[in-house]
Amino acid sequence: MKGCMLRNVVSIDDLTNEEIESLFRLADEFLEKMSVPGHPHRLTGRNDLAQGRILATIFAEPSTRTRLSFESAMLRLGGQVISSADANTSSAAKGESIADAVRVVENYADLIVIRHSFEGAARAAADYTSIPVINAGDGSHEHPTQTLCDLYTLRIARKTKSGEIQTDALRDLNVVLRGDLHDGRTAHSLAFALARFGSQILPDPAPGCDFPEHVRRRLARDYGCFPLISSDVDNLPQGAFPADVVYVTPEEPHQLALLPDVDNVWVRLSKRQQKSIRGMKHVDAFYATRLQLERIPPEHRDQMRKQYGSIDAKFLNEKKYRHSRVLHPLPRTDELSYELDRDERGVYFQQAAYGVPVRMALIAALLELQPGLLSPVEAPGKYAEYQHPQGIHCGNKRCVTRQKTEMHYLVPKFWIVDNQPLTTRCIYCDFEIEPKIVAQASTRRFTDATSTWREIDLNDMVIFDDETSAVSAGYQRNQVMLSQKP
Repeated sequence: MKGCMLRNVVSIDDLTNEEIESLFRLADEFLEKMSVPGHPHRLTGRNDLAQGRILATIFAEPSTRTRLSFESAMLRLGGQVISSADANTSSAAKGESIADAVRVVENYADLIVIRHSFEGAARAAADYTSIPVINAGDGSHEHPTQTLCDLYTLRIARKTKSGEIQTDALRDLNVVLRGDLHDGRTAHSLAFALARFGSQILPDPAPGCDFPEHVRRRLARDYGCFPLISSDVDNLPQGAFPADVVYVTPEEPHQLALLPDVDNVWVRLSKRQQKSIRGMKHVDAFYATRLQLERIPPEHRDQMRKQYGSIDAKFLNEKKYRHSRVLHPLPRTDELSYELDRDERGVYFQQAAYGVPVRMALIAALLELQPGLLSPVEAPGKYAEYQHPQGIHCGNKRCVTRQKTEMHYLVPKFWIVDNQPLTTRCIYCDFEIEPKIVAQASTRRFTDATSTWREIDLNDMVIFDDETSAVSAGYQRNQVMLSQKP
C-alpha cells in the first residue's frame, strides 16, 4: 500500500537544493500560523493536514530530540503516532531483521522514521517497504533531517533587518565544524549539504577525529569540494583562515587527476572566491558536536575527553567569532559551556525547536499533504550500480550488509565511482574500496585489467578484492580480453 509517491529521505542527497528550499518555505508557514506568542521558534496547537494518517517511529538507538520532535510534528499535523522506542523491548532483541520489521510495520502506518546503529540501516529499510522511510540517524553514517534543522537555523540567522530571508542565504557561509567529525553523522550530512550550497567548510576536529576517508572522497567526487590549505593560494596572507584547512567548492574547472589523494588536488578558484577567502577573517556559524563516545573504544575515551576542550564565552571573544551563531545538534556533554546559554549567539535550543516545523514540512511532503513540494520520483544515480552475491563485500564492519541478522537477505550493492583505479562505494554506508579483479560470471574468467569493466554487461560482472578471492570462488585467469557486451 502506498497512497502517495515513493520517496524516501535516507541521505541528504535524496533532496535537491530546490526541494530543501520548498520544505523551508512550508516550515515558515507553520511558524507564521502556529508559533507561540513571544517565542517565534516554538509551535502550539495543531491543524488537520495529516488527519487519518499514522507515523511509526522505530528507534533502536537512544533519542530524545529527534524522536519527540518527529512525534510532535505528526501530532501537530493532526495525525497519530505509534512508536517502538526501545530495541530491548522490540523483536529486534529476538534477532528480527530490519527487512522483516519494516514489512510488518508498513501494515500499521503510512510513514516510518527509523534510527539504528547499523550504517546503511535506513537504506535497507527503504529497500524492503512500500511506504516512505526517513533516516533518523544510522550509526556514524548520516542524519539528514538534523541537517535540515541545521540549515534552517542558519537560514533564519541570515534574515535581513526587515525580517526578510535572502534567496541565497545558505551560500558563501563560513562554517566551522568542530568536534567528532569521524563518527559524528550530523557533521557528515551537514558537510555534504554545505558543499552543495556553495559554503566554505572549516573543519576543527577533536584529536584523532577528522573526517573519515570516505567522507573526504565523497566531498571531492560528488560536490567538487576539496580541502585547501591557506598557503596553496597565491598571495594569501598567512593567518587569513580561522582554521588550517578550508573545504572549498570551486566555481571554475578543477583538476581531478589527483583525486585519490584529496589533500593535494589542485583547484582553480574564481576571483569572487579568492576575494572571499582572502577576507575569511570571520565565521558565520560554529557547529559544535560531542565526542561520540559510544563509538570510540573504551580504552581511548578518557584521554580523548581530556584533549577535547570546551567552547565558552572566552573562546568566542576572538574577533572572527563576534557575530558567529553557535549551533549544536545536542545532547551536549562538556564541549559547550552553559554560560553560552545566555549569549545571543548560542542558538542551539532554537535549532532544536525548529525540528518540529521542519519535520512537519518533510512529513507533509512525503505524504503529499502539500502536493508538489517534492518530485514524484527520485533522480537517477550519477554512477553505475553494481551488485552480485559473489565477489566484494563492504569493508566497513559497521555496515548493515555485514551484520548477522541482515546478511542472510541483503546483497551488497555498490556505485562504481571511479575507473582509474577502479573504485566502488557501498550504496548503504558510502565506504569505498579499490578492488583488483574484474570477472565474468558466464565465462568464469577474470582479469586484473579492471578498466575493462565497462566492456562487460553489469548483470554478468563480478568484482573481487584480489586474485585469491577470485580463484577461491572458482574463477580462472583470462588469457585474452573479456568478451564484450552483446
